[in-house]
Amino acid sequence: MSDPSTVRGDGVLVVVPTYDELENLPRILTRIRTSTPQAHVLVADDNSPDGTGALADELARSDDHVHVLHRPGKQGLGAAYLNGFSWGLEHGYRVIVEMDADGSHQPEQLSRLLARIDAGADLVLGSRWVPGGEVVNWPKHREVLSRGGNAYTRVVLGMQLRDATGGYRAFRADGLRRMHLENVQSQGYCFQVDLVWRALEAGLVVDEVPITFVERSLGSSKMSQAIVVEALARVTRWGARHRYRQVRRAIRRSRATARDGG
Repeated sequence: MSDPSTVRGDGVLVVVPTYDELENLPRILTRIRTSTPQAHVLVADDNSPDGTGALADELARSDDHVHVLHRPGKQGLGAAYLNGFSWGLEHGYRVIVEMDADGSHQPEQLSRLLARIDAGADLVLGSRWVPGGEVVNWPKHREVLSRGGNAYTRVVLGMQLRDATGGYRAFRADGLRRMHLENVQSQGYCFQVDLVWRALEAGLVVDEVPITFVERSLGSSKMSQAIVVEALARVTRWGARHRYRQVRRAIRRSRATARDGG
């Protein structure tokens, strides 16, 4: 594996969705540009009422590694990332990174994800729940919700990953192209699980590295009960469809074995 301290950010695009992140945006851009100077950043702003988009334009004018994608309105985190992925693929980046604007994902740990990409992974998850991972300043009910949601996802979908709902991750561009992103309709927690599931279904190499997740200190969380309910419903449907396909394959194998034996 590559030494994280030597990984360069050439060909890396960090997609940072924003909606009313006026206070956080300059801080996160400074941290990304300092920790991984060669990386480019795409701010995908959902027409923030607080002027985040205008500030992003101003910052981009003074830094040719910062780009801005203006979206017509608040359409959800998943849609913002999908637009950002498309922009990155069209512009030829080799690695595309998801990162929140609120500082909960530490740019100083990005090298861990990029090192694992360089070592051969197609998708690397920044994981709170593998050994070495942790959360800071989270209320207990948030931890219970996250751990419980991930445990449910592992059981229903049969995956071994510890943190399929986290939003700090790096994708190899070639892997993204194999994931049929044009069919993604999910949002929030569900969007993150959806992408991991698509990666595994496509036969991609998915890995996890420990991160420290820090609860935002400025602004308000976009998490809602509706997002959690959507995630549980969709994961349950995917799990049922997965089990059905497993049973169908088992029946076909059994019939083939019976014919061969006869």
